[in-house]
Amino acid sequence: MSKVATLPEDRRNIVDDIAEYLYREITSMRLLPGTRISETDIAAQFGVSRQPVRDAFRRLESMELILVRPKRATEVRKFSIQAIEKSRFVRASIEAAALRKAAEHCDVAGGFQLDSCIALQQKALAERDFGAFGALDYDFHRAICEIGRVPYAFEVIKAEKEKVDRLCILGLAKEQRMPELIRDHEEIARAIKAGDAEAAVAAGMRHLSRLDDTIAAIRVNSAAYFADDET
Repeated sequence: MSKVATLPEDRRNIVDDIAEYLYREITSMRLLPGTRISETDIAAQFGVSRQPVRDAFRRLESMELILVRPKRATEVRKFSIQAIEKSRFVRASIEAAALRKAAEHCDVAGGFQLDSCIALQQKALAERDFGAFGALDYDFHRAICEIGRVPYAFEVIKAEKEKVDRLCILGLAKEQRMPELIRDHEEIARAIKAGDAEAAVAAGMRHLSRLDDTIAAIRVNSAAYFADDET
């Protein structure tokens, strides 16, 4: 039986470090769509050869965050309306199934878990801690999957949510969106705790649809960040 090739521990760590650094820069929009990324510059920044940078680039390419083109500059991938629509469809489908499962299986402990998530979000809003709120938003959707006994569904939701979250940084500021997001979460939680699957799904889909106008406005106001064939 052949052995699976593995990277040395230190090599894996530096690839992880480079990939994580670029991931944060891209998803926070500090590296804007269309920005060129130099293998040589990143290697010099981390004090390594170009090979671990290439490995990190491949990882980010598989996440659809960068565009690696042979003999041409690597760049942060621009937004694609088709990709956004695909991402939102996948997320909505998985989330609807998770909401139905959560409404079916929610018990007292599950209800407390949802209430705790919302209480922490309200605290973050009161303290204007926008960074914490972003993480708590993910925690709420993770809780839904855990209550529905489909924890693996959150990995799909997270991956698709992250793609759209990058886009929405160009839209409404977090302080403008937070109260509305909390109200949506409260409505979703009430339906789940009541065991009303269809009401939970309806509230969840309304929650996701709030991005429609935001995305349409961003496409007009920030057209340069969209792929040429989508603008």
